[in-house]
This record gives sequence, structure tokens and C-alpha cells, in this order.
Amino acid sequence: MFKQLGVSATTPCTHPVMRQIILDAYPEARIVGEERITEEDRLIEFLTGCDAAIVGFEPLTDKVLTALPELKVVSKFGAGCETIDFDALKAHEIRFGYTFGVNKLSVAELTLSFMISALRWITPLNQSMRAGDRPRYRNGELLTGRTVGIHGCGNIGKEVARLLKPFNCTILSCDVKDYPEFYAEYDIVPVSFDELLERSEVLTLHLPKTQSTRGLYTREVLQRMRPEAVLINTCRGEIVDEDALADRLQDESLRAACFDVFAIEPAANDRLLNLPNFLATPHIGASTEETRVAMAQAALRGLTENELVEPEKYYDN
Repeated sequence: MFKQLGVSATTPCTHPVMRQIILDAYPEARIVGEERITEEDRLIEFLTGCDAAIVGFEPLTDKVLTALPELKVVSKFGAGCETIDFDALKAHEIRFGYTFGVNKLSVAELTLSFMISALRWITPLNQSMRAGDRPRYRNGELLTGRTVGIHGCGNIGKEVARLLKPFNCTILSCDVKDYPEFYAEYDIVPVSFDELLERSEVLTLHLPKTQSTRGLYTREVLQRMRPEAVLINTCRGEIVDEDALADRLQDESLRAACFDVFAIEPAANDRLLNLPNFLATPHIGASTEETRVAMAQAALRGLTENELVEPEKYYDN
């Protein structure tokens, strides 16, 4: 048992069920409440005296860890580790707990809903009806039989492929790693980035945000996509050039796009958000009651099931 647990991740502290799960396990836990900690000095202040912490997207840097000599264990709530300095964790010999893929089904289901919504013109038809235009019909396309490209075939990408199985799609995968057994089981074709762009009728992104993926989908890359294609992003903001995407959608040189994540959140790019062929949600990929409970439980497990990190393992996921 830890002397003092600090929970600086806002989401589990403001969701009543998750909060109670944490307090049932650690009644004396220090809970951040509704505050979102974004500054190093404030995180140091909040976690001073804690020997264990549950973090979200707070800046867990070398400066922070140096100022917290009592901290021995950090558990990550949710997915995505881009605000954690794993080299610093290793240098300070702080153990780290993290469950990969705990939100995979929730994000994968949202991704499939995006695919069908875009292919059937749900957003522009709904907007037209709300505006009183009384549209009669507009032919869309089936998801069944489409060529779907998955960029990043980790936990969520694999779950998307699994859910696509009944739709008899041609599934392409582009990933820095190879998954031959999984590809064989689900009839997935591994392809290069160039082939992914050229062939995908639906292209869905499931990449971590790293130095190599930040800004990857530039204007030039977007121009190489098929004009009838749908681009879906449920992974991280800043991977796609939003202004270049807006240009392609506005002149209809790209059929549609559906995003759950943005470079700035809450999303502020009104030009993009107001395009009729753009469907946006406010980062709700993991926002199901079932997933939130699983994420809280995973964060608690990370306090006792953890390891001294090898940074490459986490930077690559």
C-alpha cells in the first residue's frame, strides 16, 4: 500500500463511477477534481509528498520527476503517452504501469460508425434537412466490399479490422511493424504508405503521436488520396494538416472526412468544422460507460502491475 496516491488525471476524478472506483481502493487518495493541470510547476505542487500517481496528459517531465523524489510508481490513465518523458522515468528509476488497448473496442466502434456515416452522406443530408431544404435522396455507397486502409495496426487498428470482417472489405495495413499471423487470419494485405494512399477508399488513422507522425498528412500527402476517399482520424490531433484538409473538402477533391481529434482541443477550426462533408466529434473515442470503468480499473492495476521502463516500448505505441 502506498503512503499517498495522487490522481492528477482530470477525467477519472470528474466521472462519478470512476472516482468511486478509485476512492474505494484508496480512500485517502488526493483527487484533482475538475482542474486540468498543464503546467509543470502546478503538477509538482499537486504531487508533492506522493509516492504513487495516476496521470493523464499532465507534463511528466524530467523537471517534474526531479522535484518529486518520493514518487516511486506512476500509472497512466487512458491511451496516449506523448506527455511522458520515458527517458526521465528510466533515469529516476520510477516504475510505470500502463494497459495497452483498454479503449480499443470503443474507438473501433466509433470508427466504423464514421465509415458508414460518411459513405451514406449522413452529415450533409442531416444538415440539409435541419435547414429546411427537404432533400429527397442522395445515393451513397456500401461499406460492404470497399477497400479500407488502416494506417497503424496496433491494438485499435486490429480491432477495426476485426469488426470489418462481416463487411467483406479488402483491408490494407500500413505499419512500421509486421503482424503476419494477424494479417493471415483476417486476410489483410500489408502495403507501403504510397500504396495505402493510392488504393484506400476509406483510410482510417490509428497512429501514436510521435516525432515521425506529427504533421505526417501534409497537403502533398492529402493530394495523393483518391478523390472519392473518406479520411477518418480517431487517434491524435496534429497528424493531419487541418487547413489543407479543409481545402480538399471544400473543393470536393476529397469525398469526406470524419475526425474525433484535433490539433487544438476543444476544436476551434470553424472553417473545417462547418464543412458539410466533415463529421466531427469532441474526442469521444473512449467515451462509453463500459470503457471508462475499464480504464479506471486499468489505472488502478498499473499501480501494482508495473515495470522499470524501456523507453522504446512506449514511444513506439
